[in-house]
Amino acid sequence: MNNFIMKNKLVVLLSFIIIILSIGIFFKSFGMEQIDDTSFSLGIVNTNYLNMRTGPDISFNSIDILKKNEYVRILGKIGDWYIIQNEKNKIGTAHSKYIIEAEEEKSSVTNTEIIEETTSFSLSSEEQELLNLINNERKKNNLNEFKIDEELQNVAKLKAEDIVKNNYFSHTSPTYGTPYEMLKAYNISYKTGSENIAGNSNINSAFESFMNSESHKNNILSNEYNYTGIAVVDSIAYGKIIVEFFIGR
Repeated sequence: MNNFIMKNKLVVLLSFIIIILSIGIFFKSFGMEQIDDTSFSLGIVNTNYLNMRTGPDISFNSIDILKKNEYVRILGKIGDWYIIQNEKNKIGTAHSKYIIEAEEEKSSVTNTEIIEETTSFSLSSEEQELLNLINNERKKNNLNEFKIDEELQNVAKLKAEDIVKNNYFSHTSPTYGTPYEMLKAYNISYKTGSENIAGNSNINSAFESFMNSESHKNNILSNEYNYTGIAVVDSIAYGKIIVEFFIGR
């Protein structure tokens, strides 16, 4: 952290020039949107993985992945998005929900062991039920059964929990971005990949809905995929949120 905060004069001067130029670019890119000041200039990421984007919306491309407890400089704010500079001197944006003032976290991250969030690999009874339904359908179509990939299972669980927590229903997460950005962030290697999501009251109904949808059915019966991760999380809005990741290696 000291190396990040304490810059020699030349680096500070260069950084200042980069910031001025970048803010000019932001004005042009965002249609002269108002850039506001912030009450603090040093922030810390408070989620496991956070996309750093080229603009203040999830529709903009991700240019880097910020990790939990990573420090960033806060250069300004556009709506709910901070303009930030990370430790690689890249300048972009990140949602303000996932960055807090660094001073608030110093006591909890200094001289303490950082414990990353983990998700158990074991399937719940509902997740196993859905996997059985999918693999039975694949066997009927002379396809190999899907194997559960531990890392993919963890990603599916995180995505399902994120949908419930942030009350949205989309393949693009405000936290993790697109499914492909999420796979990249968690260093999951694959040749082909896709995702099914559903909101339903029970597993059988969710599976029937998948099979009645051409795109979802194609994912389930594709011979391009051989690994999956399945998550089922209770939801007040839908009853259950189901997330399935599929990859081929």
